[in-house]
Amino acid sequence: MTVVALTRQRRKEARPQELLDAAVALFLEKGFAATRSEEVAARAGVSKGTLYRYYPSKEDLFKAVVRENLSAPIAESAQLAAQHRGAIAPLLQQMMKAWWARVGEGVMGGISKIMLVEARNFPELAAFYAEEVIEPSQALLSRLVEQGVRSGEFRAAPVEAVVQMLIAPLMHLMLHEHSFGAVCRPTMSAEALLEAQMTLLLDGLRAPPAACAGSVAAGA
Repeated sequence: MTVVALTRQRRKEARPQELLDAAVALFLEKGFAATRSEEVAARAGVSKGTLYRYYPSKEDLFKAVVRENLSAPIAESAQLAAQHRGAIAPLLQQMMKAWWARVGEGVMGGISKIMLVEARNFPELAAFYAEEVIEPSQALLSRLVEQGVRSGEFRAAPVEAVVQMLIAPLMHLMLHEHSFGAVCRPTMSAEALLEAQMTLLLDGLRAPPAACAGSVAAGA
């Protein structure tokens, strides 16, 4: 195979990623509704026909972005959790920090913000996002909290409420990062706020030592 043929082959193999990168950039700049497919093609340096060969619609582009950058990390976290042996609290802390570093403060946090803002106008995409991102994330966190309760590491707690308490501060940080954060920086770093949140929540979840629990019961 000639050098020219090899170059063309490599270019062809790289094209789907180039299109996704162009789509992400435009979605962040203009939002999903205002972005047109031909703009994505132009940003990637290809024809609209080439774009449609890989992604037949703008919705397909958005779904591919979500699958690659949000669904994949969730699946990786689920695999990590399945292989984990030991205390759940450190794993939860590690996972939430990793999510913030990989998604929350990066461009994918902006994609999540777009979905929150525009979901009502695109119910089919909202359902897709819920199935690919929201439901698997909540299911994973629920399993870990339940595991901690069963092992005696955590006190009995309403699992669904705990999961929302884990997620909500991250969503707040993400929305700030990709809106006001561009012009108005908070007095405390997102990492410090996340550390405080996880410390307070996990300290509240931890079951009391058996000896202390027995003393309380005896005193009652």
